[in-house]
Amino acid sequence: MSTRTKLVIGGVAVGLLLMPLIGFWWALLVVLGVPAAAYLMLDPSQRRRLRHVSRKEIGR
Repeated sequence: MSTRTKLVIGGVAVGLLLMPLIGFWWALLVVLGVPAAAYLMLDPSQRRRLRHVSRKEIGR
């Protein structure tokens, strides 16, 4: 199983676990907001490097 598949399965699991506890919209905000916040915390040079790396190389 690839790293990307593991991340997708983990994200779906977190979303399904949070949904009954905090509601659909809050769970959606957490599932989408955490990766966005992590991306915004990168330095500009790290963001540039991440944009130029192909998807296959990210999981190395």
